[in-house]
Amino acid sequence: MNSRLSGRKVLVVEDEMIVGWLLEDMLVDLGCAIVGPATSVNQALAMIDAEAFDAAVLDVNLDGQMSYPVADALTARGMPFVFSTGYDKDTLRDGYRTFLVLQKPFHPSELGDALAKLLTPTEPSVESVKRDVLETST
Repeated sequence: MNSRLSGRKVLVVEDEMIVGWLLEDMLVDLGCAIVGPATSVNQALAMIDAEAFDAAVLDVNLDGQMSYPVADALTARGMPFVFSTGYDKDTLRDGYRTFLVLQKPFHPSELGDALAKLLTPTEPSVESVKRDVLETST
């Protein structure tokens, strides 16, 4: 069990049942609680509205439908996610290539590292602190 992810709720969006089971097993071994899985764009969008979770693992291709609307909904809510795909990162649509991507097949440690990166708060930079101070003082 990975203490840095212990108790974190992760939405699984994956259309392939066996891959979904494997992903769920990896997440449980990392200490995460599973939300889903959602197997379609519509099901994922409904779960985003109905469920509470900390992060998501999002398959790019859900039975022939690209999952970009799900990525957009997660981004609009400020919800961190990682794409999971068998495709090369360069095949992602423009505007989505900057998101974290796990290339299938991936090792459980890669999944754990990706989620930890998403869920670890970043330290504010000196420049951002200065900017915030200047904006508040004007």
